[in-house]
This record gives sequence, C-alpha cells and structure tokens, in this order.
Amino acid sequence: MYEYPEPIERLVEALLKLPTVGPKTASRLAFHLLKAPLEDVEDLSRALNELRSRMRSCERCGNYSDQPECSVCRDPRRDPALLCVVGEARDIAALERTGEFRGRYHVLGGLISPMDGIGPDQLAITSLFERLETEPLEELILATNPTVSGEATALYLQRLLVARPQLKVTRLAQGLPMGADLEYADELTLGRALQGRSRIS
Repeated sequence: MYEYPEPIERLVEALLKLPTVGPKTASRLAFHLLKAPLEDVEDLSRALNELRSRMRSCERCGNYSDQPECSVCRDPRRDPALLCVVGEARDIAALERTGEFRGRYHVLGGLISPMDGIGPDQLAITSLFERLETEPLEELILATNPTVSGEATALYLQRLLVARPQLKVTRLAQGLPMGADLEYADELTLGRALQGRSRIS
C-alpha cells in the first residue's frame, strides 16, 4: 500500500483530528497546502499560533475573547436584565447572527452527559449562580441544544431555579423548520412543535 512521505503523513494525521474531516478531505487539504504560496501557509501557521496564545475565556461569561472580558460583556448597549445560557461559546455566534437578542450570555462549557463523564460539576453552573446574586437579572433564557444532553442540562437548571420565583426562566421555542416535511421530522421535534403551537384564530 502506498504511503505518503512523512511530512505529508503527519499533516494528514493532524488534519484528521479536526471535526468532520475524513481521510479524503485531509489529503486534499494537505496537498492544497503543499501547492499554496509559502506566504499563505505561513499566514495560516501564524493564525493558528495566535489563536492558541491570545484567546482566553471571558472572565464574566466564558465566551472566547482576546481580552479579559468579551465584546458582548463590554458592550454597554446590552440589556443587563437578560441572560441567555448556552452550552458552548460557538452557540453565541449562531444566536448573534439572528440579530434578535440584545442581552448577555453565560457559557456552561458543555452539557450534562453521564455517558461521556460530564456531570453538573464539570460545567460553569456555580459561576452562573454567582451572577444571579450580583447582576440585576429579570429573565434567564435556557438555550441549550434540543438533544438528550441539552434537555437534561435545561431540566437540571430549571430544578435549581425553582427556588428563585422572582426570576423569569424561559426556554427557546422548538419546532419544525420552515419548509420541512412532517414525515421526515423526528418524534422529539414533532412533539415540541405540538407543545409550542400558537393560536392563529
């Protein structure tokens, strides 16, 4: 069986560690980089090094930032009474793209998943409750993924938040995406769509 020269093989193996990258994609990327201008490869190398050396977690919310606090936490136009709880920092980008949310965020750093050895103690739940004590919050939005782990995490937080009746706790609406066929929808999505139905007349 043919083997690539060692430098190519090492790069392919490194690229295979990236999510959604399979052997063919890894090989294509490796050969693309081999043919690319040297300055492009050096730019990529510098960007990767800078990513690891400069990025950190925001001291307040856990979002990624190159400063002690992220741009959302530093923004004085944000509503301090609204807090959206997400599983991962990448979820913030998805919510921000909607242009609908003007509050602040709290990143848990994962979701409860006993099969993966992730329990509540591994998540940023203590810091969330510290924020509840020090910030003027009126509404907390649970925006965890509509998966088994996301639902378990939201349910766990709901149970803890029952002791705070003055705080409005909401969950993102869930249901069918526009253009979807009912026959292809999974049971959980269809069930959520039925529960979250709204009156039209």
